[in-house]
Amino acid sequence: MSQFDVYENTDPDSMETYPYFVDIQNPLLDTLNSRVVMPLTSSQGSQGYPKNLCPLIEIEGCSYALLAQQITTIPSSLLTHQPKSIGVYRNDIIAALDFLISGI
Repeated sequence: MSQFDVYENTDPDSMETYPYFVDIQNPLLDTLNSRVVMPLTSSQGSQGYPKNLCPLIEIEGCSYALLAQQITTIPSSLLTHQPKSIGVYRNDIIAALDFLISGI
């Protein structure tokens, strides 16, 4: 698994609200059976989110807001659908995580 890959959310209860998860965990920890992820949600309802906490990410022509404040872990086994890399947003993702933790 690669850092900053995006996986489809396959959970029927949450996939409409959070269609994707971004894997932010460093590959050095691939032996763990869980991954640290941040969900993505449609950018249409994200106007009130701080942009430095919830940067916009484009995937296949659609815009999504990264919800850094909802960082969580999920079993690696749930990340199965063909990943898409969003490594070009690396700096935005790390800045959002830094803002969440340090406030700057």
